[in-house]
Amino acid sequence: MKFAKQALLTLAVGCGAAMAMIAPAGAADPYPSKPIRLVVPFAAGSGTDAVARLTARYLGEALKQSVVVDNRPGANGTIAAEFVAKAPADGYTLFMTTNTTHSANPSLMKQLRYDPVKDFTPVSRMGNLPFMLVVSPSLPVKTLSEFVAYAKAHPGMSYASGNSTGIVAGATLSKMAGLKMLHVPYKSTPPAMTDVIGGQVQLMFVDFAAGIANVRAGKLRALAVTTAQRSALLPDLPPLGSVPELKGFDITSWNGIFAPAGTPAPVVERLNHELVAIASSKQYAPQFHAFGFEPFGSTPAELGQFVVAELQKWSRLVKDAGIEAE
Repeated sequence: MKFAKQALLTLAVGCGAAMAMIAPAGAADPYPSKPIRLVVPFAAGSGTDAVARLTARYLGEALKQSVVVDNRPGANGTIAAEFVAKAPADGYTLFMTTNTTHSANPSLMKQLRYDPVKDFTPVSRMGNLPFMLVVSPSLPVKTLSEFVAYAKAHPGMSYASGNSTGIVAGATLSKMAGLKMLHVPYKSTPPAMTDVIGGQVQLMFVDFAAGIANVRAGKLRALAVTTAQRSALLPDLPPLGSVPELKGFDITSWNGIFAPAGTPAPVVERLNHELVAIASSKQYAPQFHAFGFEPFGSTPAELGQFVVAELQKWSRLVKDAGIEAE
């Protein structure tokens, strides 16, 4: 009898082990069951990085799982975009990006090894990153009108860029105002700002999130915003379009989260639910506003439609600015 009981116990344990071994093949673990990687196409210290780190914190709390920010800067965001496009479509690799990779790059680059529509699953918009024109404090101008007059009288001034918005805004400014300026591209925004602060480069277009602290500290002088209307975040700054030479100037940078194409719908729905809650939270809004970000969410479908429209818009912006694809 004792042997029989032992045999039954052994059989039960064995069956249990066998069931445990086959369970993963028959039923997936509830999502998420391990840390999530949030890839950012720009360096630490950039505006998108700041937004990503705050978003990762609150998304991790909502999902009860770690969300780790993974900065992969370089090649105007294409390094990160290619990485995410090739990642497993399981919800554990996400991409927080901007109009750089998903609106402008197809018009700025002759060869692109990813498709911003076909290679990604839209999850949610997260908001807008307003940009401003900033100059070195050593430049003897304090208003937008003074800057335009000074730049016309001093051809050959240089402007830095750390992303597509900086590239397109700089070229648009030059063409609309009839300025002759030299473009100096950087791998990311932080080193570009450092050289503008130091006077090695005279000006740049920088997002509020990355530049607002240096403006408030007097290390950079802000002259205008790139949007058609004033921003509630920096209401004292006029739009570039407020001067006759730049009438109609309107360039807005956006931010959104994507997953690799083919990510399961239930995973996308769960992520969208949490991200929209974060972007629309009155509790979190002041923290986003503090570094110059305007948060709001969307459905996955709305983000997908928005990307298609923005590809057309940025194609026109690049063409009108006279920029040739490289």
